[in-house]
Amino acid sequence: MAAKRKRGALAAGKAKRARSAASEAAPEGDLRERGIPPQEYSIPPPVSQGKWKNKERVLIFSSRGINFRTRHLMQDLRTLMPHSKADTKMDRKDQLFVINEVCEMKNCNKCIFFEAKKKQDLYMWLSNTPQGPSAKFLVQNVHTLAELKMTGNCLRGSRPLLSFDPMFDQEPHYALLKELFIQIFGTPQYHPKSQPFVDHVFTFTITDERIWFRNYQIIEEDASLVEIGPRFVLNLIKIFQGSFGGPTLYENPHYQSPNMHRRLIRLSVAAKFREKQQVKEVQKIKKKGTKVLVEEDPTEVVFETPAEEKPVEIQLVKPESKPIVKDKKKLRKIQRKKQKKLFRTEG
Repeated sequence: MAAKRKRGALAAGKAKRARSAASEAAPEGDLRERGIPPQEYSIPPPVSQGKWKNKERVLIFSSRGINFRTRHLMQDLRTLMPHSKADTKMDRKDQLFVINEVCEMKNCNKCIFFEAKKKQDLYMWLSNTPQGPSAKFLVQNVHTLAELKMTGNCLRGSRPLLSFDPMFDQEPHYALLKELFIQIFGTPQYHPKSQPFVDHVFTFTITDERIWFRNYQIIEEDASLVEIGPRFVLNLIKIFQGSFGGPTLYENPHYQSPNMHRRLIRLSVAAKFREKQQVKEVQKIKKKGTKVLVEEDPTEVVFETPAEEKPVEIQLVKPESKPIVKDKKKLRKIQRKKQKKLFRTEG
């Protein structure tokens, strides 16, 4: 059975709602005069006062077979870039065109893909999906945040300044890479996960036909820079018109593959070993060869002085043999016996 409502219950409910509405509309002073405590609201201050217009999202993931250092570098880039997303590792048997579909599923229009080969070579793809262009790099000299252990520190989610070498404005392929770096590494303004201030710098420097990436913290006291990592070197291989493929826009003539580099090292070591073996064989042949007699040089006797000639004495009588006696007493006895014999013969 449903409970019966009282006649005044509906009117009391309406009166309570009217009082609450009136109390919300009334100022705090009127509420205090009536004895009603004012309601406290804790509204957090907004992180950013603008509208998030640049919807750049970067997908950072890798293929299977990467080592621990690459995994830590990938995690460092994710922490430094609040507009990034992560995904599971991709199988090495899959084609690279599949990454465009993965980016579309993740709602990302930029991609950083780490590709590992032979468990020792690391390649990085930077792509603007799905139209392109894309660039392939060989990553060298990788040092992560945990490995460097620098003294600097920056707030997580802060927007970085991007500093580029003047060489990026002189060559057309470097200008294309500069625009790609700006769109990928630059945190969009008013991003929900970003902080509304700047306290670190990403630097891209071109030295020895390679791009050197460094991360510095800006110290507010004297505006000096302190490196906090990570750091790595990008050796450009090719720039493609499409995303992860397509016609080649630029190919680096100074690039040397890791396989060729290792092959040249092996050949140099083998050449040194062969040279040592040849030297040993030549020495053996010299030792086994016949000795050639050199004729006497007449000038060798020029400065020699002749020795004095001694008269030659011919001894006609055989000298008596002396007995070898170690004991002196026996020697004396033998001498006495000889003397006695001499006396007898004379007598």
